[in-house]
Amino acid sequence: MPAYIALLRAVNVTGTPLPMTELKSICETLGFTDVKTYIQSGNVLFRSDDKEQAVADLLDDALGEKFGKKPGVMVRSTKEMEEIAQNAPFPDAKPNFLLVHFLNEKAPKNALDGMVAPDDEEAVVADREIYVHYPIGSGKSKLRLPALKAGTSRNLNTVRKLAEMARAMEG
Repeated sequence: MPAYIALLRAVNVTGTPLPMTELKSICETLGFTDVKTYIQSGNVLFRSDDKEQAVADLLDDALGEKFGKKPGVMVRSTKEMEEIAQNAPFPDAKPNFLLVHFLNEKAPKNALDGMVAPDDEEAVVADREIYVHYPIGSGKSKLRLPALKAGTSRNLNTVRKLAEMARAMEG
């Protein structure tokens, strides 16, 4: 049974409060097994025989019922998360200053159009992810990139840890 990593959008850090114990319980109610959460920003790992999009929809629907609107759930397989971590551009960037913005669908070809990067931010599009290097940190950045609104982001340290946790689940 494959392991999946689900990344919730707009939960805890800047959005709707959701204790991780409650997220775990919701996932178990949906029939997911070996459920584990990681930090308080809406990261959950689990096993399921269902396909990636099916588990994303199940979890998003369940959270939508709870909150009155769907937060957005991005799901990746163990292999995908490992590749995302390994293929990160900007090798000289501090891992906590390199954010991976996860999208549900492949990024549009014009994803970087209209990017305003006053603090020398750099971005690279890779399938369903957009990597952004924030030289002064994302909290201080004035970056404007409309393509990021549809997704959720995690720094490279978190991406690496989630990949490691998922690999351990799969043995």
